[in-house]
Amino acid sequence: MADEGAKKFCLVLVANGSEEVETISIVDALRRAKINVTLAAVGENLQVKCSRGVQIVADSLFSACNCEEYDAIILPGGLGGAKAFRDSSAVVRATTTFLSSGKLVAAICASPAIVLSHHKLLGDRKATSYPAFLEKLPNPKDERVVVDGNLITSQGPATSLEFAGSIIQYLCGDDESQKVMKAMLVQN
Repeated sequence: MADEGAKKFCLVLVANGSEEVETISIVDALRRAKINVTLAAVGENLQVKCSRGVQIVADSLFSACNCEEYDAIILPGGLGGAKAFRDSSAVVRATTTFLSSGKLVAAICASPAIVLSHHKLLGDRKATSYPAFLEKLPNPKDERVVVDGNLITSQGPATSLEFAGSIIQYLCGDDESQKVMKAMLVQN
């Protein structure tokens, strides 16, 4: 959980078809909390085309990132992006390692079902996802954000700031999370 004095490092993945509201909301909120965020493109290009046509330029290619340097890996939704994460052996390997080593894994929208459940990474953990995918989860909870140990899941674009707040709370503590969410006018 939160070691409030230490600098935190998060890896936020993005791919063609990722959901832009989720991706940018997460990166923005985490950076407001002074978390060092690397937006990493899964694929061969830094520029990706998101689910609604918005073009995003990543900080790095995922293949160039040393996952050992990060405290968390975050998988935004968007069906195309989630499928790209699911089909990347490097993403699956990194996510598996993060979960088993106690590092934070956070996934939103389609990613909990399409990536984590597909690869049987959830075990008996409670999780949520975009409502249409809930039945694909082994222990689904129809809630906006679900925290189960070192796993945080959420439902979709409208819950992305709450999701980011839960990530900040996990990594930096409740005070920092409340400060950032208050400044962004997110109501509790």
